[in-house]
Amino acid sequence: MNTSRATWIRSSHSMQNGECVEIRRGTDHVGVRDSKRPTGPRTRIPTEAWTAFLHHLTRN
Repeated sequence: MNTSRATWIRSSHSMQNGECVEIRRGTDHVGVRDSKRPTGPRTRIPTEAWTAFLHHLTRN
């Protein structure tokens, strides 16, 4: 899958100094990276796992 045109986004709750994580939605996964190191390592999380993670955050 080509995600080169997808946009990395960060939370509106991120710190003003830019230290946060960014996400990029793919077809079957969510990409996660450190905003301070945009060319550094990235993690791909299956969409189902990401959805479960967000659901867990909103329950607590």
